[in-house]
Amino acid sequence: MKASSAATALPPLARADRDPLYRQVYERFRGAIAEGVLKPGDRIPSARALAKELGLARGTVELAYSLLGAEGYVLPRGQAGTIVAPGLHPQPRPAAMPEPGRAAAPPRTRRSPPNPLVRPGGTIMPFQMGLPALDAFPRKIWARLGARYLRGMQAADLAYPPEQGLPALRTAIAAYLQVARGIQCTPTQVFITSGYRNSLNLVVHALLQPGDRAWVEDPGYPPTRELLSYAGLEPVPVPVDAEGIMVERGVAAARRARLAVVTPAHQSPLCMSLSLPRRQALLEWASRAGAWIVEDDYDGEYRYASRPLPALKSLDQEGRVLYAGTFSKVLFPGIRLAYLVVPQALAARFDQVCKVYAGGVPGEVQGIVRDFIAEGHFARHIQRMRRLYAERRQATAEGLAAVLGARMKIEPQPGGMHLVARLAGRHADRRLAGRMREQGLYAGALSQWSTAAPEQSALLISFTNIASRRQAEELGEQILALL
Repeated sequence: MKASSAATALPPLARADRDPLYRQVYERFRGAIAEGVLKPGDRIPSARALAKELGLARGTVELAYSLLGAEGYVLPRGQAGTIVAPGLHPQPRPAAMPEPGRAAAPPRTRRSPPNPLVRPGGTIMPFQMGLPALDAFPRKIWARLGARYLRGMQAADLAYPPEQGLPALRTAIAAYLQVARGIQCTPTQVFITSGYRNSLNLVVHALLQPGDRAWVEDPGYPPTRELLSYAGLEPVPVPVDAEGIMVERGVAAARRARLAVVTPAHQSPLCMSLSLPRRQALLEWASRAGAWIVEDDYDGEYRYASRPLPALKSLDQEGRVLYAGTFSKVLFPGIRLAYLVVPQALAARFDQVCKVYAGGVPGEVQGIVRDFIAEGHFARHIQRMRRLYAERRQATAEGLAAVLGARMKIEPQPGGMHLVARLAGRHADRRLAGRMREQGLYAGALSQWSTAAPEQSALLISFTNIASRRQAEELGEQILALL
């Protein structure tokens, strides 16, 4: 099929449809591919040509194409154009996707509101939190490493992997952390987990007892409070300011707490970095109280104002900090792979706990990641993403500011993967975030991340999958209409 005829194979768009136009374009291409109307290798129109033919903004079509590319339906080839991905086979068209914002919310708990960080169904929403730039992931390199690993598998590789993780991957992570994050550790201190929740769960079962109190940042990552509460611990909200968690407030509220969970590199969600005096004060408190600190370094690699800051763990001289890292933000969330670095004195204890509560990460996934790190792809990927995110962060902030003006103030952040957009006037962040999700746009409400009443409403919006300023402006127009 020629590129010029691809658009005629698609049903017409319905301007009155509740789905946004980019979503309609996406669904129509996906349906045409699934039904065999568009075949593998067929070239599809350029975004400019299709936008002109359908009477749409170019950014609308580019957004639809980015979703198709991220899910593997189409393959961009630069100046050669974009084609339907080779190897796809026509399948019955799946049932209609749930409308944006209409999917069932996760069950509420008495202690904290639901936290819709990830859209059900696996689709990607503009501004969606917690997602790296999926369109920029080196899928060809990953596929090559995966094929090589599978060809070289031996019978022993089919058995259960070690509960603590593959030794080769633990060694590769320890070497990377020494260079990139300033953490001196041995492979025996590194434990492979299936994600941050699994890492925190190991800490709880290894070191704490029901009824223990734990500091959590306020505002802070909602699943942390939920997991601690379900484990029978008492989360103690500790406010943050421009220097990070206010240690003296934590001491006043719960001097004898047994744990503090912090995000020193980029506070989640406000993105400030924990100052050096606060880092020293936190370590001194843990030493005096015999308490533990979990350092959640979920996106510490991404800092744009200067070089990434050393980890809090690098300052730990008395073995009180447990470092939680993840591959979800630097590779992709579907990998379900993270790691926990514990003090040397606790390694034997965690060996035993892992035999009961290990996350069960498949050995082949660990093996591919090990090769990805050892061959230098991991370091190069982070460098590319750091440059790309700096560009997309600036483009998103400028695009939204140009459209929304005084209605929404984008706070400058030194790093991280999202922006904090303060709302002017009396706009309620939860209501606006809910209306945005109904229109197919993601937004987190800052008030849902806090146990105290926030001083000002704010939206949390990611820039990682916003490809251009023009796209940000078009999305800003949608937000302006809702305001």
